[in-house]
Amino acid sequence: MKKNLSNKQIEKYSRQIVLKNVGTIGQKKILNSNVLVVGAGGLGCPVIDYLSRAGVGRLGIIDYDKIDPSNIHRQSIYTFKDVGKYKVDVLKKKIMDINPDVKTKIFKSKITIKNVDKILKQFDIIVDGSDNFKTKFLLNKFARRLKKTLIVGAISKYDGHVFSFNFKRNNEACLKCFYQSEVNEEVLNCESDGILGPVAGIVGNIQANETLKNILNLKNELKDKILIIDLLNLSFRQSSFSKKKNCVCGEK
Repeated sequence: MKKNLSNKQIEKYSRQIVLKNVGTIGQKKILNSNVLVVGAGGLGCPVIDYLSRAGVGRLGIIDYDKIDPSNIHRQSIYTFKDVGKYKVDVLKKKIMDINPDVKTKIFKSKITIKNVDKILKQFDIIVDGSDNFKTKFLLNKFARRLKKTLIVGAISKYDGHVFSFNFKRNNEACLKCFYQSEVNEEVLNCESDGILGPVAGIVGNIQANETLKNILNLKNELKDKILIIDLLNLSFRQSSFSKKKNCVCGEK
C-alpha cells in the first residue's frame, strides 16, 4: 500500500478524504484497489466514470461491442464521435483523461466459461454491468468459487435491481438464491423492452457507491437483500432473501 499521498492527490481527492469514513487511510485503500467491470454499457459507463474519478488504482474492463448510435442516450461516457469504435478502446483513452492515477486493463472479448476463471482471478471486486442473466449467473458462480466480491446490477424500462455479495463469507446467499424460478438467461432486452436513460445512470452510480463501500470496508446494507428501484413511481425498497438449499452456492 502507498505510504503517503502526494500533495496533488490530497488536492484531487480532498472532497472524499474529508469524509469521516474515508480520510487518507481510506483513500490509500481506493488507490490500491483492484476492480473489474464486466460490460461497458448503460451500467458500466457510470461505474467506470465514478470509480475512475474516485481513484481506483487498477480498473479492468471487459466488453467486445462497438459503440452504436442507439447507445448514446444511456451510455454516458460516449459521444457520436465514438460511434463505430470499440468501447474498451474509447474508455481506456477517456479514463486517462479523467484520472491518470488509474491503471486500466482492457479485455476486448466476451466473458465465457473458457476465460472467466482466468480473468476474475486478477481482480478483488467484480462489478456486473452485463445485459443478460447467463453472464450474471456465470459471474455469480465463479465469484463465489474464487471468494470475490460481486456487485450486480440489472435494468429494464423504469426499473432497476442492485445486489452486493461478499463471497469471502461462507454463509453468503448468492444471485441464484434469489432467482430460484426460471428466468430468460439470454437477454435483459433494452431494444424490445426499452429503457429510460437515467435509470441506467442511477443504478450504475449505486453500483459504484457499493463498490467504494466494499473497498473501504463499510457496512453492507445489501447483505442477503436486493435493492429494488422503481423510477416511474420514485420508489426505493429493500427485500430480504436467504441462502437456499440445493443452490449452486452450496457446492463445495
